[in-house]
Amino acid sequence: MRSNLTTLCYLEKDGCYLMLHRVKKEKDVNKDKWVGVGGHFEADESPEDCLLREVREETGLTLTSWRLRGIVTFSLEGYGTEYMFLYTAEGFLGVLGDCSEGELAWVEKDAVYDLPLWEGDRIFFRLLREDRDFFSLKLRYAGSRLVEAVLDGKLLEGTGAREGMGE
Repeated sequence: MRSNLTTLCYLEKDGCYLMLHRVKKEKDVNKDKWVGVGGHFEADESPEDCLLREVREETGLTLTSWRLRGIVTFSLEGYGTEYMFLYTAEGFLGVLGDCSEGELAWVEKDAVYDLPLWEGDRIFFRLLREDRDFFSLKLRYAGSRLVEAVLDGKLLEGTGAREGMGE
């Protein structure tokens, strides 16, 4: 069974994020979206083990410094719930290679908002830009529509009511 624990990493260089345009897999919850690099934990992996393996597999790069920025609970109707350990990384070695899951590109940080993203990704990009120490973000979707966003236990304005909160 596939783990519901994942890592997601945004490598940073010269004011850009390394982004992955997910266009190569037919059955892909992220099809045609731009995301970071990462993936599902394998047996007995720590978050850092998974991070280092996934970045190496998807980019050919070896991380030398990284920072855990938050945990994102991603819930999609019909898909289930995934718990993502969200990282940024500024230190890496090697030569950027091809990725079997899509096209890799360095994108200016301000330009990421113009790409086809999951709506909730815009929230955590803002939190990264604000240099939040650490955050917990719950994103609940119905199809591709964000219906609830909860940051550090508090409902974000403009998203669904918290169950049991009477809102």
